[in-house]
Amino acid sequence: MRRLRRIKILATLGPASSDLAMIRRLFEAGADIFRINMSHTPHDKMRELVATIRNVESSYGRPIGILVDLQGPKLRLGSFAEGAVQLQNGHTFTLDSDKAPGDATRVHLPHPEILAALRPGHALLLDDGKVRLIAEETSKEHAVTRVVVGGKMSDRKGVSLPDTDLPVSAMTPKDRADLEAALVTGVDWVALSFVQRADDVIEAKKMIRGRAAVMAKIEKPQAIDRLADIIEASDALMVARGDLGVELPLERVPSLQKQMTRMARRAGKPVVIATQMLESMIQSPVPTRAEVSDVATAVYEGADAIMLSAESAAGKFPVEAVSTMNRIGEEVERDPTYRNVITAQRPTPESTAGDAIADAARQMAETLDLPALICWTSSGSTAVRVARERPKPPIVAITPNMTTGRRLAVVWGVHCVVAEDARDQDDMVSRAGSIAFRDGFVRAGQRVIIVAGVPLGIPGTTNMVRIASVGPEGEANM
Repeated sequence: MRRLRRIKILATLGPASSDLAMIRRLFEAGADIFRINMSHTPHDKMRELVATIRNVESSYGRPIGILVDLQGPKLRLGSFAEGAVQLQNGHTFTLDSDKAPGDATRVHLPHPEILAALRPGHALLLDDGKVRLIAEETSKEHAVTRVVVGGKMSDRKGVSLPDTDLPVSAMTPKDRADLEAALVTGVDWVALSFVQRADDVIEAKKMIRGRAAVMAKIEKPQAIDRLADIIEASDALMVARGDLGVELPLERVPSLQKQMTRMARRAGKPVVIATQMLESMIQSPVPTRAEVSDVATAVYEGADAIMLSAESAAGKFPVEAVSTMNRIGEEVERDPTYRNVITAQRPTPESTAGDAIADAARQMAETLDLPALICWTSSGSTAVRVARERPKPPIVAITPNMTTGRRLAVVWGVHCVVAEDARDQDDMVSRAGSIAFRDGFVRAGQRVIIVAGVPLGIPGTTNMVRIASVGPEGEANM
């Protein structure tokens, strides 16, 4: 099944989309990779979803990626004696280590790490930012705050700390158990929540030991200041705009989205734009015009993937949401302006053989107006390098490793085929042509460009470019 767009679609599974028939429909509508949110998914259900996705994958013969999204630390208030209180602007409100039920003047904060890290002047956002406090006096036992934006506050509401660097791991005991259960099932990507620093990613990678790729979710202001290091440590980036918009002024999020998209592309790491992209489609079969523009903006920016959350997981119209994203992607990529924008944002190649080869292959393919750029790749690095260049022709990645094929499902413009490894260079060229011919990328008599690493099968050795003609049976000849 060939997609007619370069950007990938990541669809979250949930109550509205967990059976075989629905997952099949979502894939047919355009989903390239599926997300399982471990905040709401027990291990048995996660294993069932993975098995169902693999069933769909097998029936279509196309690698499908699976991303498991870890919950991360959840910072919450304690409970109130009467269930809820009203916090008034200008009043004092204390957060402390006393486990007694709270009232309008104080409440238990069951996170000593917050009390230890808070400093006067730091902001505390309660209930997704609906209530805002400013710390005035802090100690390890309590924090006296002033209510800047008041409102109703009830039991166990969330706490966000945009100014405070918390000395906590991005992974809780629940996350570690969820991660191990997911790795046993063979998931392809792990999305790491609550990332504040590169060490959070490194910690997760030590547990994962190469069994899955790591996608760092950027949702904390602390991560913005360390973005370069986090990108370097990660395999991919997710711009988690919802949580980021709680802890930062909303007007900053669009510019940060653009910056992160471009930084990830320069680093050759896939970037996913997430949260509330088609939010109204949870209840409506059509999106708002503003939502369409939001999705289109991510496509114009050259993001690798766009994500649906509740729209596909719990909404009334999951298939329509995926179809809408699919149509937006196709339409934007047909716009002549799109190619101009993508070209203008192209980063300078790194001074490595692999990047030089990828850039040269892109230039040759566009100069000769070739219909496909074909990569033989073992680890996926060749395809990712070529995708970084955002070439005009489609990228066909051929790999002997199903794991590689599934991980490439999130990478811009890559149509991945899992096939037996080439025996030698002649076999590599011939089968590259026949696979591209079979999947409808080229016709007999056309030429293709082939990028690979020699010796074959050794990861990270992108060093060869070939231009070949496709024969009447689809085989390619140098």
